[in-house]
Amino acid sequence: QVQLQASGGGLVQAGESLMLSCAASGEPYAHNYMGWYRRPPGKQRELAATITTTGITNYADSVKGRFTISRDNARNTVYLQMTNLKPEDTGVYYCNLSPDGRPWWSPESIWGQGTLVTVSS
Repeated sequence: QVQLQASGGGLVQAGESLMLSCAASGEPYAHNYMGWYRRPPGKQRELAATITTTGITNYADSVKGRFTISRDNARNTVYLQMTNLKPEDTGVYYCNLSPDGRPWWSPESIWGQGTLVTVSS
């Protein structure tokens, strides 16, 4: 059974940086993509960034140029480097692992526990 363990959230001021990490234990899907989704206060969960096993990335427009997603396939770990953080980046960030070709909301998707990121102005 695959489990995801996320870490790295916290409280920062606008303009500062944070790094999130998420490690998958067990045996993930051989062909998968991992990513980060966030739920701002009072809003629905939304995409932040995803990355495939071959390194293809996808970013929400709101984070392009500020966030960088990367992964270490040998460690089944995905990272999200967040720079120039803004108050609107505040939210609970969730790590996700999904099989290739399946959407993140599919039953096959695996979620980590959320980690709170708070950006003060």
